[in-house]
Amino acid sequence: QLHRRGFRCLHGVDGSAGMLEQARSTGLYQELRLCVLGTEPLPAPAEHYDAVTVVGALGEGQVPSTVLPELLRVTKPGGFLCLTTRSNPSNLRYKAELEAALGQLERSGAWQKLLAQEVEYWERATTEEESTQGTGYISGVVYIYQKCPVPCLEEG
Repeated sequence: QLHRRGFRCLHGVDGSAGMLEQARSTGLYQELRLCVLGTEPLPAPAEHYDAVTVVGALGEGQVPSTVLPELLRVTKPGGFLCLTTRSNPSNLRYKAELEAALGQLERSGAWQKLLAQEVEYWERATTEEESTQGTGYISGVVYIYQKCPVPCLEEG
């Protein structure tokens, strides 16, 4: 999907050497680096990327929401950030904390929210307690932001 939309130079980071090896085996990435998000700075200069994505890592016990300024640091002005989190019961506290941090950065003028979309069938649940209304799936949210400075859209 990213290639079809013009993103051809893909870099990836992960805190697990094993996951980096799996990513390397796909042949999709031009660069892969070991990095623990939220603990270490990203191995990239400021304002380097047109788009930054974090999928499947923003959750309870994983990447802390304090990583957001670092994600912004490596994104070019006018660039995009696509982030996801789960909406299952064990992640609700984290999701609220993440959304508070997202909102604070938006109010400060660091970025503009373009989308916050709930996805009902995000991934298969591993327990019935985590399942959304007995569907066997966990719901989630996709957030898309654009880094300022860009002209902010007028409300209304």
